Amino acid sequence: MAAASYDREDGGGGGGGGAQRGSRDAYDPNYVPDSVKTFVTHLYRHIRDKNVYEIHQMYEGGFQRLSDRLFRDAPWPSAEAVAPYCDGDHVFLLLYRELWYRHAYARLSPLTASHRAESWANYCDLFSVVLHGVVNMQLPNQWLWDMVDEFVYQFQSFCQYRAKLKSKTEDELQQLKQFDTAWNVYGVLNYLQALVEKSMIAQILEREKEGLEQFTATDGYDYEGGSNVLKVLGYYSMIGLLRIHCLLGDYHTGLKCLAPIDLNQQGVYTIVIGSHISTIYHYGFANLMMRRYVDAIREFNKILLYIVKYKQYHQKSPQYDQILKKNEQMYALLAICLSLCPQHNLIDENVSTQLKEKYNDKMTKMQRFDDESYAAYDELFSYACPKFITPSPPVLDQPLTNYNQDAYRLQLKLFLYEVKQQQLLSGVRSYLKLYSTITIAKLAQYMEVDEATLRSILMTYKHKMHAVDNNGKIVSSTDFDFYIKEDVIHVAESKPIKRHGDYFLRQILKFEEMIGELEKVQFD
Repeated sequence: MAAASYDREDGGGGGGGGAQRGSRDAYDPNYVPDSVKTFVTHLYRHIRDKNVYEIHQMYEGGFQRLSDRLFRDAPWPSAEAVAPYCDGDHVFLLLYRELWYRHAYARLSPLTASHRAESWANYCDLFSVVLHGVVNMQLPNQWLWDMVDEFVYQFQSFCQYRAKLKSKTEDELQQLKQFDTAWNVYGVLNYLQALVEKSMIAQILEREKEGLEQFTATDGYDYEGGSNVLKVLGYYSMIGLLRIHCLLGDYHTGLKCLAPIDLNQQGVYTIVIGSHISTIYHYGFANLMMRRYVDAIREFNKILLYIVKYKQYHQKSPQYDQILKKNEQMYALLAICLSLCPQHNLIDENVSTQLKEKYNDKMTKMQRFDDESYAAYDELFSYACPKFITPSPPVLDQPLTNYNQDAYRLQLKLFLYEVKQQQLLSGVRSYLKLYSTITIAKLAQYMEVDEATLRSILMTYKHKMHAVDNNGKIVSSTDFDFYIKEDVIHVAESKPIKRHGDYFLRQILKFEEMIGELEKVQFD
């Protein structure tokens, strides 16, 4: 968040009715510039008319431009001040407040527990209207995704805020006591789960597989005069649940929440790039922590290849910096996956090239399993992991300590313990890759251990290189298998699939680019 005071005003800008006026103490929540009056009036009219295109233009463009020009480090006018320009419409004002608080979180700092609690109350009111009222409007998928994404972010931010107790003033501690029910983890999970269940999105996606629904084909919109809000919020709430469970360290439940969405197909989650990246990042991370390395590698490869091809089209997007950050984090996670479970045949050439440029030295270290190796794993994990949270509120009567890093340290400890358990396995793998058959006695001699210890190591390898998928089926995550018969180890290595088609397609594209360049050359 921008390092600006919460009540500070922006003295710059101009046009359309003037910027917010005066010094940092001059903010008047009731002052509404002409350009904001026009913005609110038009946005309200387009929402009432279900004009999704115009709503999207105003949401993505108009709101950002006005924020940059008039409210760079100041809040927008209060909802009460703009109420006359939207006929005092209750639902519209809930949406306006959602934008108001999102702007405050992004640009104003520090936010007090009171402001955070007010934002929580607004989300409760907004989601309650969607769940229990009749919402007759269509909103852009981008806005609905941002709503769920911001809801989870503000929950995460509040958990981190209240976990840093050492620097809190007496007034801040009093506010934490006063608003102790705000952003309760059960309340957050219940709202997201309620949106999933009330929207019946899991059943809709199941019916779509049978050809009885057109949810994905219409991008979630209702072209028969209905509303897309509940259905699409329910859909994105499944991704929100995955993210929250990852922050809590409950990876199995997170993946279970995402199960209705088929990641092997194009879906509504791919329409908004923020949703697409967040889904795959958290899905991949959860699979990494559950030792489902192949699933993580496959999905990281697909999304990283997508970003390589399409990131230039999002350079003007407000989320461009976040796209680049998540891109770097996913390369770090991919480096970890490939170091623990080499599966280079699953990686596209472009992704492999980028990966080597970024992490070739660290991946070489991580193969050695010494102190430098653990330091490399520690560094990459710490850089690429989510910001884990402790959801329980603090005990304010005891000596005040910061516990905002406790959840992260626990997850790091568990991860490095898993890495340490695999220390001997890299040696087993390197030997077995050299032989099609080898006796246990001979391999034990090479590894300088007794036969009983080697059998234990081989069983450990079998265990660590297998995982249970979402259907309860045990699947292998290694590129070769082995079995023991009469004290002889038999190795069956899977042959990598040669992708001749991909190679020729890349060469054809290169030649087309060269021909295009040559055609531009002017000869005298």
